[in-house]
Amino acid sequence: MRWPALCLLLLLLLLLMPAGAGAQSTMPRTDADALPVPAEPRPEAPAPVPGETVVAGLSSDSVSITADFDGSDILIYGAIRRESPIPDGPPLQVIVTVEAPSAGLTVWRKERRAGIWVNADAVRIGAAPGFYAVATSAPLDDILLPEWDSRYRISLSTAMRAFAGEIAVESTVPYTEALIRIRRNEGLYRLDEGSVSVIDQTLFRADISLPANLVEGTYKTRIFLLRDGQVVDVFLAPLNVRKVGVERWLYRLAFDQPLLYGIMSLAVAVLAGWGASAAFRKLRRP
Repeated sequence: MRWPALCLLLLLLLLLMPAGAGAQSTMPRTDADALPVPAEPRPEAPAPVPGETVVAGLSSDSVSITADFDGSDILIYGAIRRESPIPDGPPLQVIVTVEAPSAGLTVWRKERRAGIWVNADAVRIGAAPGFYAVATSAPLDDILLPEWDSRYRISLSTAMRAFAGEIAVESTVPYTEALIRIRRNEGLYRLDEGSVSVIDQTLFRADISLPANLVEGTYKTRIFLLRDGQVVDVFLAPLNVRKVGVERWLYRLAFDQPLLYGIMSLAVAVLAGWGASAAFRKLRRP
């Protein structure tokens, strides 16, 4: 009875030995093999650009044009909100623009013919703002790259939207420069470099002067944050310019009822002429 039991025990041991050897072969055999294999170095990822956004406001969001309106001043102020410290490198720059509604117009070039100045060639501009002011914290060419200027149409020369109709001249540059020169002389186009104050790259303010010959409409105020000549953030705010009082009533009357407005204008002219004539005759009497 002992031999069968012993044979059975040996058979069980033989069956268990291959399983144990197989399990042992999967383990590391030496300490050197047990060390972890170093991973290949990953390419260094670029540092994230810290976000900077504008928080701004206007001293007034509306301008009222009355009979004695001789211009107005708008204060634009704000701060830069950040989620990280101020980055190293060139300081932050700020550009503020105020733009009136655009309208199409024709720019003519005069020529002297037979002793008389007459209109010669012309360029039709699809849209040009009636008023456009640019205020910067530094010289515009030093803080704004040309490609970003073309993208956002910030400078005076890029404020013209497009040319309408067929262009029959060799270059449109003299015509746009002439328009800018004329409207700058009228105070409607202005570039104020260095007029924006920036404190500690966090706070800023700009004073925009509005002339007396403003056109009515909703103006667009834009504030640009720039670093290395590139636009980081843009803030938009509307500015409503409206005629009020008698000026508003006459303005609407001229557009809504032009016949009545013409009759009233003729009557006022007749009364003014008759009154001046009567006063002159009375003064001539001894």
